[in-house]
Amino acid sequence: MFNIFVKLFLTVFIAAVLTPIVRRIAIKVGAVDDPNARRVNKIPIPTIGGLAIFIAFTFSTFVLLREQFPTPILYSIFLGEAIIIITGLLDDMIELSPWQKLTGMLLAALVIYYVAQIRILTISLPWIGKINLGIWGLPLTILWILAITNAINLIDGLDGLATGVSLIALLTMGLIAYFFLNVDNIDVPIMIFALVASLIGFLPYNFHPASIFLGDTGSLFIGFMISVLSLQGLKNATVISVVMPVLVLGVPITDTFYAIVRRLLNHRPIMEADKHHLHHRLMQMGLTHRQTVIAIYGIALIFSLIALLLPLSSFWGSIALTVAVLISLEIFVEEIGLIGPKRQPLLNLIRYIIHNK
Repeated sequence: MFNIFVKLFLTVFIAAVLTPIVRRIAIKVGAVDDPNARRVNKIPIPTIGGLAIFIAFTFSTFVLLREQFPTPILYSIFLGEAIIIITGLLDDMIELSPWQKLTGMLLAALVIYYVAQIRILTISLPWIGKINLGIWGLPLTILWILAITNAINLIDGLDGLATGVSLIALLTMGLIAYFFLNVDNIDVPIMIFALVASLIGFLPYNFHPASIFLGDTGSLFIGFMISVLSLQGLKNATVISVVMPVLVLGVPITDTFYAIVRRLLNHRPIMEADKHHLHHRLMQMGLTHRQTVIAIYGIALIFSLIALLLPLSSFWGSIALTVAVLISLEIFVEEIGLIGPKRQPLLNLIRYIIHNK
């Protein structure tokens, strides 16, 4: 265990050393985010920072921690990673269309399903028992990977936001995988912590004021890896094993879900970008850039704490905790106007009940 900790520390150091190098490369190849109507940066900032995370993580898993991972799985996951990294690099340098990005993500997801054979196989439901998903395993696995990858990509709107939220989520996932879930081997939490170490080395350069952005290279890669690593606990899914990663990823999933609802209600294309995400709304309410990021870190920590409580609770306790989270989340979303200032069905119901007592 001490040996593993030392190698994880080396991974942090490697990511920290690589990031300034990748920054200089980004400037040379023109991978720079210029200020525009949708971006919050006021000056051009180098992007493709995720390349440093990818290289540090790959070196850690293939060299430093090589003996911890089965060769077929390691190479199969790497093939999916490579497709995602290429997709992100192309988008950062020449700006792909949403459908081209989706194609890259879909190819990587298919590699995970067919080559790595990481997939959702069964689900156990209370009072019903275990259900073999059969042909439904493929669409559910692909949907999970695409949804989580896109969710992390969508919250990457402020300095250090996606990096920090992902760091919190991955730390929680690693603890859950090590202590609570019956994953096949210790290699899953070790791979999670190798990615955590890579993010820690990168975060100081990415936190406000950032000297380099993740870019789609980083946000797609991190989202993809979170989705793949969380699937290890969903191979034989139960209600609790499904709810836990959803709670851990509560911030990006909430932001993505309400972005889709908002666009549908406004009759806008689902894949159309806007400036009404969670971080935009908090800044519009008067929080500074740094305050907004820290506030969302706090929300992510609350989600993670609740996820850690689930395996310690009884079944009905877990259900009650999940319902309480959903109600509280809806109140918070309506209060900050995430789907629109006049769309407050739950708050209006509460006001009606109070006024008519």
